[in-house]
Amino acid sequence: MLRRPRAYLLALIAAAALILPWGVAQPRALDDLRNFVFDTFQRLAPRAYDPEAPTRVVGIDEKSLKAHGQWPWPRARLAELVDRLRELGAASIAFDFIFAEADRAGATQLLDAIPDARARAEVGKLVARMPSGDQIFAEALTQAPATLGVTLTDAVVAPLPAKSGLVTAGDDPAPFLVSFAGAVGPERRLAEAAKGLGATNWLPDHDQIVRRVPLVTRAGDILMPSLALEALRVAQGESAIVIRSSNASGQTAFGKQTGVNAIKVGAFEIDTGPNAEVRPRYSHRAEARDISAKDILDGGVGREEIEGRIIFVGALATGLGDVRATPLEPVAPGVDVHAQIVESIASGALLARPDWAPGLEFVVAAFAFLLVMGLLYVAPPLVSAAAAPLLVVGLFAGAFYLFDRHGLLLDPAYPSLAIIGGYVFGAVTLWRAETSARRHVRQAFGKFVAPAVVDRLAEHPDRLVLGGETRELTVLFSDLRNFSGISEGMSARELTQFMNDYLTPMTDAILEEEGTVDKYMGDAVLAFWNAPLDIDDHPRKAVRAALMMREALIGLNRRRAEAAAASDHDARPAAMGLGLHLGPCSVGNMGSIRRFDYSILGDTVNLASRLEGASKAFQTDIVASAAVRDAAPDFAWIDLGQVRVVGKSEATQVFAIAGDVGVANSDSYVRWRKAHDLMREEYESGGFDAAAERASALAQSVPEPWPALYVALEERYRILAREGLQVNWSSVWNLSSK
Repeated sequence: MLRRPRAYLLALIAAAALILPWGVAQPRALDDLRNFVFDTFQRLAPRAYDPEAPTRVVGIDEKSLKAHGQWPWPRARLAELVDRLRELGAASIAFDFIFAEADRAGATQLLDAIPDARARAEVGKLVARMPSGDQIFAEALTQAPATLGVTLTDAVVAPLPAKSGLVTAGDDPAPFLVSFAGAVGPERRLAEAAKGLGATNWLPDHDQIVRRVPLVTRAGDILMPSLALEALRVAQGESAIVIRSSNASGQTAFGKQTGVNAIKVGAFEIDTGPNAEVRPRYSHRAEARDISAKDILDGGVGREEIEGRIIFVGALATGLGDVRATPLEPVAPGVDVHAQIVESIASGALLARPDWAPGLEFVVAAFAFLLVMGLLYVAPPLVSAAAAPLLVVGLFAGAFYLFDRHGLLLDPAYPSLAIIGGYVFGAVTLWRAETSARRHVRQAFGKFVAPAVVDRLAEHPDRLVLGGETRELTVLFSDLRNFSGISEGMSARELTQFMNDYLTPMTDAILEEEGTVDKYMGDAVLAFWNAPLDIDDHPRKAVRAALMMREALIGLNRRRAEAAAASDHDARPAAMGLGLHLGPCSVGNMGSIRRFDYSILGDTVNLASRLEGASKAFQTDIVASAAVRDAAPDFAWIDLGQVRVVGKSEATQVFAIAGDVGVANSDSYVRWRKAHDLMREEYESGGFDAAAERASALAQSVPEPWPALYVALEERYRILAREGLQVNWSSVWNLSSK
């Protein structure tokens, strides 16, 4: 792989300039992606609901509305609900309702519905002697640990009475708190009677999902605790809430104002964000948390469900409209969220996004970006291609581990984007450089190097060796038998089509096994393995290619026979001879300065060609030398003995190949080879008649096309038997033709 340092450095700088500033600018799209990741973490590992949790939700549900009428209920009935909860031992009762107006369902308000003036006057006298619904509700609130809801608004309204002391330590938290102009609270008599007042406001993101909830907000100049925080204070009987901000004792910020750090209420010290917000870890809705208000009023709830718990009273009926979206559920009752805040605080399951998180994420993103870009440049493509997704998976796995075990929200998305962006930039830059290098190789060598060789050289242009060299090659030489007879009667177009149909699958078989087609010589093919680049286990690949060529020829003959039958013509089947040899060859640019080719020369090539010729004598298609057999011994070989080919003084041990490794392990092949070896032993010992008989028997038992081999051997053995055993007889078969 060619490297261009300057181009790659420019790509690195460009990618860094495009990707890394996101970590500083923190655009909204990145925040949305981060929220999606954190929401997914919550969905994968929600907080498990604990039935022993210190909260319960008493809901105005469909069953309660059916039993006691539509909402709003008379305040006297709410007073009854408060009394029942107090009697059952509730530690705190928090209403997620804003009782901003006088009781509209009381007896006084119903007088106007009486049409008869005299009757209305008589009823009015009776009603005047009775306490109002608000008075009854206020008396119940006075006796109970009750907190009422307040809604902060941008409209300026009259201030509410202070119920809890808010003590600050460190910097003034007011500039960091979510601010409103005023607040809409309960009717004055109810506000004075309640033990606490808490804001019901949320801090939803722009997609309206409640991920953060402020524990303290600001209404004008007044600090207002949330409903959940106030209910927690009342439950503990505390009179004050402590807000710890930057530069308080133990919260040094080196003089810089960074906002709120923690809020302490009774036994709980709650770490918060700079705006006094917390991130609850939600659980799915649980039936054990919700209790119908009807069951409380009817006395159908045991004391163990209420005693010592913080009770939130709110709307559970769908029609009352108090619904919110959480990371776990698109529609959840708002009162349920208040309860989950207290549960998260009490169980220590609040999620935290530390103020140092963005800085750490930027550092991790920059480091991961440089690591991926560096790996792309120095490591093999597979290493860098594996490293990028592994880094991304590692980041998400680590972030999820910190979320699940420690409640930390660290964003893996932005560093992952840096990894992906860096990988894409680097890979595209290297791809362009390598494409340019490959194009150069093809332009320089495409005219005289075989296409398969060009492709490999283009993959590794740095390994190109110019000029000639001697290498150990596996050489394949194949030729069609009786080509003249096959082509007889064919038109020029039909002959061209036949040659294309024959040479295409032959070439494909060679290329599929990483061979190089040196040249076509009419119907002959010369191919080799292991040049100009090293090919692992090249003899085995050459043998596999030869077997594939055998199968391809069988398929070609079948298709030609089918086509001939359909057109009522005859098609003479094609037969192939193929020689395989392994040995040293001279390989390189051969020819003249005007025309040259990347080719091979040497005795190994000549012998491969002679072995192809030897296949005619043996009436088989593939003949290989002992060097090839020894390099691939696990194939199904048949020993043909020694031959002396034309032009060679030394004998060569040759083999036919019956099939691949699967055939070599079959019982039928094992029996066949044993019988063949016995035949060879008879021949080697001069027992020509016995050898001929065994050859005849084998011709009757072996599958097609192998009987032809044994017919040829039987004929040779019969001739030798008639001539008799000569003095100095040799088992070497001297071949007289090429």
